[in-house]
Amino acid sequence: MSYVIGIDVGGTFTDAFATDEHGRVHSAKSPSTPPDFEQGVLSAVDELAAAAGLDTASLLGQTSHICHGTTATLNALVTGDVAEVGFLTTAGHADSIMIMNLEGRYAGRDSDYVKNMTRHTKPQPLVPRRRIREITERVDSGGQVVVPLGEDRARAAIAELIADGAEAFAVSLLWSFSNPAHELRLRELIHEQSPGAYVGLSSELSPRIREYPRNVTTIMGTQVGPRLRDYLVPLRARLDERGFAGSLLVMQGSGGAVTAEEAPDRAITTIGSVLTGGLVGCRNLGRQLGHENIISTDIGGTTFLVGMVVDGEPVKSTTTILNQYTISTPTVKVSTIGSGGGAIAWLDGGGNLRVGPRSAGARPGPACYGAGGTEPTVTDADVVLGIVNPDNFLGGRRRLDRALAEKAIRERIGEPLGLDVEDAAAAIYAIQNAQAADLVRNVVVNAGYDPRDFVVYSFGGAGPVHCVNYSRDLGAKAVVVPLGATAATFSAYGLASSDVVLSGEVSDPANFPVPAESVQRAFDGLEKELRDRMGGQRLPFETVEISREVDVRYSMQLSEVATPVAPGPVDDAAVTAVTDRFDTLYAQLYGAEAGFRAAGHQLITYRCYATGTLPVRPELPAARRGDGKPRPYGRRRAFLAHEDGWQDVDVYRYTDLRAGQEFCGPAVVEADTTTLAVPERTRATVDHLGNLVLSTASVSGKD
Repeated sequence: MSYVIGIDVGGTFTDAFATDEHGRVHSAKSPSTPPDFEQGVLSAVDELAAAAGLDTASLLGQTSHICHGTTATLNALVTGDVAEVGFLTTAGHADSIMIMNLEGRYAGRDSDYVKNMTRHTKPQPLVPRRRIREITERVDSGGQVVVPLGEDRARAAIAELIADGAEAFAVSLLWSFSNPAHELRLRELIHEQSPGAYVGLSSELSPRIREYPRNVTTIMGTQVGPRLRDYLVPLRARLDERGFAGSLLVMQGSGGAVTAEEAPDRAITTIGSVLTGGLVGCRNLGRQLGHENIISTDIGGTTFLVGMVVDGEPVKSTTTILNQYTISTPTVKVSTIGSGGGAIAWLDGGGNLRVGPRSAGARPGPACYGAGGTEPTVTDADVVLGIVNPDNFLGGRRRLDRALAEKAIRERIGEPLGLDVEDAAAAIYAIQNAQAADLVRNVVVNAGYDPRDFVVYSFGGAGPVHCVNYSRDLGAKAVVVPLGATAATFSAYGLASSDVVLSGEVSDPANFPVPAESVQRAFDGLEKELRDRMGGQRLPFETVEISREVDVRYSMQLSEVATPVAPGPVDDAAVTAVTDRFDTLYAQLYGAEAGFRAAGHQLITYRCYATGTLPVRPELPAARRGDGKPRPYGRRRAFLAHEDGWQDVDVYRYTDLRAGQEFCGPAVVEADTTTLAVPERTRATVDHLGNLVLSTASVSGKD
C-alpha cells in the first residue's frame, strides 16, 4: 500500500490529508504551533495516522511522498527574519534598488492611494547601502561581453561584504539574462572565500528584462533561501526519524510542487505556497465534477483567500507584490484579506466597527477557545449567533466557551456601541460577509469575467459558515462545499493531489514580425532546461508535459499579457496566432475597444512550464447513497442571514447525510471540522462524492 500526504500550515490550524492507491482517504486537523511550525506539522501527521487507524511509523513507512505547503518563506519576509545579504551588481547601478524605478511608491496600493501623491512613501530598501558593491563588467543587450569581469575588484568586494557580516549573496548584473557568464563566475569567486555561502543569481531566479524587479526577486530569494533550508532540513530529519523514506515536496506559488532538496535554491517560488493548495484542489475536484470555471473561496483562521479556475486551469500571474515590492516569478493568482475566523472585531477612533486584518491566530485564539484570548473574533460571533455548536468544535475534541465569547463581544463591541450581545455579534457577522463578498466580486469582475459563468467552491474551517451570504449576490451557478473526507482540510487535499511543476523563462524583446526560428530557439532552450531539472527531481513521473507562453504587449506599452502558445513546431503562422490570441485576451481584460493592433506587437519574455504527474493521485471516493429527505437530529435558535433574523433551524449531522438527498434551509449542517449554514430560500443537495451543492430554492423555500 502506498499513501500520499498533503500538509497545509495555516496561521491557526495545520491540516493534513492522506489517500492511498485504493481511493481511501483520511483527514486531520491540529493547531499550528508558531513560531515552531515544524511541531504542528508533526502533530498533524500523528493525528492523520490515528484517523487512518495506524501508528505514525506505519503511515509514514507506507507514504510515497508528502507535499507540504509552508509559511517559512512568507513569514520570513513579512517579519524581516531573513538572512543578512550582500548585493553585487553592475558598476553604476548600485542605487537601482534604492530608486525603485518609481514602482516602490505605488506597487500593490489601491487607486485612491496612487492618486494622492502626498501620501506616497517607499518601503525601506531590501539591503542597506553599505552591503551593496558595484562590479566592473558589462554585457550588451545581445549578450556580447563589452567589458570583461574585473575579478580582482570582485574578490575585494566579496571580502568586504563577508567582513560586514553578509551570510548570503545576491548577484544581479544588468544584462545577465542575455549572457549569465559573469554571474556564474562571481558565484565561483564567492565560494572561493566562503564555501558554504548561499548564492542567488538573477540569471537563475529571474532571467527577465527590467532591472529593478529582477533585483528585488534575486535579493528576496537570497534572503529567504537559507531560512527555508533551515526549516526543511530538520523537518525532513524528524520525519525520517519517525519512519518516512519517501520524497518530501514543497508547494510553490505557481501551483505545483518541487522537491525539498531543490526548494531552497529557488525559495522565492514558495512564497505563495500556503495560498495555492486550495486552488489546486478546486481544479482537481472540478475535473471530477465537470466544472471548468470555478471561484475558489477559502476562509481559514486568519485569512480569506479568493482565486479562479478558468477553462480547467488556475489563473496565474507573472508577478506578485509583497510589501510594495514587485517579485518577478510566475504564481497562481490568489487575493487575500485578513478576514478569517480568527479576525478580530474592533472599534476605530471614530467608533466604527471593523473586522480584521489582525487575527487572534492559534495562540491565544478566539475568546471562546478559553486560552487567554480576550478580543472578540468572527468565530466568537458565529458561536453567539448559534451557528457553531460549542460542543461539536473539531468533532467534539475541543469545547468552546460561549460565555467567554459573549463577554468579549459585550465588553469590546456591544457596550461601546450601545448594542446587546446578539446584535453586536450580528454586526460582526454582517461585516465579515460584506468584506468577503466585495473581495470575490472584485477578483472576478476585475479579471474580465462574468460570475454567472462560474461555480463557487467554499472551504476552510469558516468558509461554509459564511458562503451563502458572500455568494448570494454574485449570480453564480451554484455553491459547492467540498465535504466528505476533505471537509475543512481541502487545501491539504489540493496539496496531496498536486503535480510537480517547474517553470523557466527568458527575456528576448523583439518587435513583430519575429522570426519563427528565434521563437523556436527560445522555447527549445527552456524545454531542455526544464527536462533536465525534472530528471533531477528523482521522482517516478507517469508523464511530463510542457506548456508554453510568451509575454506580449502593444508597442510602447510598459506591461505585458501572458499569452499561450500552441504546442508543436513554431512557424510564421504560429507566431501570428500568438498576436491574435493576445488581442483577444487584451479585449477580455480591458474592454472590447481597448486594443490598438495598429500600434504593433512586441514579444518580450518566453516562458515554459513542465508538469510531472505522479503515480498516486487522489480521487475522492463515491459517497453512500440514500433515499428520501434526510431527518435532522435536532433544532436550535440561530441567526443565519440578516434578512431572516433569528429563527428556529434544523440541525443535521453531516455523517447522517447520503448522496442524492436534499433539504431546504433554514438549517445547519455540523461536520467534524466545519459547520455549514443553509439560510432560508436555499436548497442543499448531497452530490455523488458527498459534497453539498447549494442553490436557490423555490419561492416558498419549502419542498
